[in-house]
Amino acid sequence: MTITEPLTQSTTAVDQRWTPRLWGVLAVLCAVLFLDGLDVSMVGVALPSIGTELGLGTASLQWIVNGYVLGYGGLLLLGGRTADLLGRRRVFLIALAVFTVASLIGGLVDDGGLLIATRFVKGLAAAFTAPTAMSIATTTFAEGPARNRALSIFTVFGASGYSSGLILGGLLTSLGWRWTFLVPVPLALAALVAGLILIPRDKPAAGGGHDLIGAVTLVGGMLLAVYAVVTAPQRGLDPLTIGAAALAIVLLVAFVVAEGRVRHPLVRLSIFRIGSIVRANASMVALMGSYVSFQFMMTLYLQDVLHWTPLRMALALLPAGLLVAFSSPFMGRLIDRRGTAPLIVAAMISLSAGYIWFLATAGSRPDYLVTIFPAMLLLGGGFAFGFSSIMAQATDGIDDSEQGLASGLVQSSGQIGTALVLAVVTTLIASATTAPAGDFTSFRPGVNLVTGVAVAGLVLNLVALAATRIRRPLPAEIASL
Repeated sequence: MTITEPLTQSTTAVDQRWTPRLWGVLAVLCAVLFLDGLDVSMVGVALPSIGTELGLGTASLQWIVNGYVLGYGGLLLLGGRTADLLGRRRVFLIALAVFTVASLIGGLVDDGGLLIATRFVKGLAAAFTAPTAMSIATTTFAEGPARNRALSIFTVFGASGYSSGLILGGLLTSLGWRWTFLVPVPLALAALVAGLILIPRDKPAAGGGHDLIGAVTLVGGMLLAVYAVVTAPQRGLDPLTIGAAALAIVLLVAFVVAEGRVRHPLVRLSIFRIGSIVRANASMVALMGSYVSFQFMMTLYLQDVLHWTPLRMALALLPAGLLVAFSSPFMGRLIDRRGTAPLIVAAMISLSAGYIWFLATAGSRPDYLVTIFPAMLLLGGGFAFGFSSIMAQATDGIDDSEQGLASGLVQSSGQIGTALVLAVVTTLIASATTAPAGDFTSFRPGVNLVTGVAVAGLVLNLVALAATRIRRPLPAEIASL
């Protein structure tokens, strides 16, 4: 029987004791985030085996990744707002069911086109489960210590999923790449059943939801924008890429115009007037864009250039994920004590230091203990400090009716930022001159780019933090002098 009474215990900053049922809801949400990270990293490790068995070249293989990014990044913002308007529980469970079925089909198909189609569908499903899970968490746990604690636990499972996927991907690929698609199925089914039982029913929003023009222009514009970004490195500035980018701009401009005129807009544009939310979204671009792109380069270098096995490569990158997993449980308390702004600055310092250290010590062939291992620790520290803090800042002060919108917005920023930075990095690597065997020189321009992205995020947050300190009122005794 589904539990329908509201979750009330421990939703204030005063009472921090959570009931078993409240822990159960958080566990379901964390399981879905874990599966998302698990899926992304496992499939990345399995790509060479998939290409060999299905006869897919590099151009087709990249769509197994980009098909997911296209669906995920294209509909994230709509997914979060849909949950606000139609009911979070309903949207979450339907999307999770679609994700489960797509995973099963992906593990059984023998055609590359069908496999790419299932990845696109999984991306679409994740575009609804990810922001909806986030909005369920932020509306279940009140703003303050309870929410910060929940978000820190949430982050642990995301990092654990990605880290576990690297290891499991290496192990399962040795048995057959299909297992990387099939293993998540029973876990997703268990989460679906638990969600049906534990997640309380909620009512759709009383108003809004009739902005058909906004929905069409937003989805069309976002899909075309992400498509242009992820295909530009392979196709170049050909008519199709330019046409997709131009049409995306037209649709997104039409979306902005429509949202300013309709009675019940899909997206309240005034949300972008909140400085902290804009900074949180920009910070997520810097965090995810640089972090994922750097790991992508290391994966290529260690496997394709140094010819490391998938498992050895996964173990080499694992320290960053482990650091995030072990330190994230303490982030909630740090956010309570220090606030989000100082922690985001600390995250950007750690990220920037990691990339700078790598560039300073790598030479033509980076040593693992001297260069790669310290860099991964610094990057892991940056992600640990940054992810929970950015998520908290992106949803602080937002009404419950728009938590899905705020969650979808910041996660969209992360996905679009990742796609954009990764596209440029891929272009830089592809255009680099051929280097001697084992040489890292061709990857250096890409590391230069991600370093610049991280430093830009640091400067943005340092300026904002300094401005806040300057505007802070003086103590009464000093002001009276």
